[in-house]
Amino acid sequence: MLEFLLSPIDPARAHEVGTHLSWHARLMVLSWGVLVPGGVLAARFFKVLPGQDWPREVDNRLWWRTHLTCQYTSLALMLVALWLILTAPPLLTAPGPHGLIGWAVLCLAAMQYLGGWLRGTKGGPTEPAPDGSLHGDHYDMTPRRLWFEYVHKFSGYCALLLSVAAILTGLWQANAPVWMWLGLTGWWSVVVTSFIMLQRQGMAVDTYEAIWGPDSTHPGNKRAPIGIGVKRRGET
Repeated sequence: MLEFLLSPIDPARAHEVGTHLSWHARLMVLSWGVLVPGGVLAARFFKVLPGQDWPREVDNRLWWRTHLTCQYTSLALMLVALWLILTAPPLLTAPGPHGLIGWAVLCLAAMQYLGGWLRGTKGGPTEPAPDGSLHGDHYDMTPRRLWFEYVHKFSGYCALLLSVAAILTGLWQANAPVWMWLGLTGWWSVVVTSFIMLQRQGMAVDTYEAIWGPDSTHPGNKRAPIGIGVKRRGET
């Protein structure tokens, strides 16, 4: 069994990729296969925690810190992995599906980080403006914030799904051993199962409502939640 697990997925080819490519693969798999999905799950399902006294207790930021930690750690790993692939011997980096998909994923990732930095101000009772008013791009749901919400969520899920194809084509190109395929398949099964279970439990709470509560006096609560399957808990 151990020999089978350590053997390459395609017995007709050797598994010889060198230092640059091997570490490129490890870092990208850790980034997109583990950290990014973890950050997505935290942002989607843990804005209101089980046992949290919501709506008396609002703006729980554990999900936010977790999301940022996962995504910025992922960014650091991506940059190192990108440097490794750009400095790898030319004969080991021949163009193909993996390279094209990989660059597409990185472009979508760049949109994510750029959008996050340009998302605007927060505002509201939990983070008022310097002049003391409640105005802010998020609290007022300005066009700038609406653009961020739609683009960030749509491109984020596209990048995550496309990253699966990038990882799989990379594993095939590197002729990765069987245990890597089985390990990733098992991990992704856990992620997908968790996603489905948490979604069915109604954990995908609207960000706006999670931060400021369900009161209709908050301007953003007059809009429909943004995102497929995202719901509000309603007035209490």
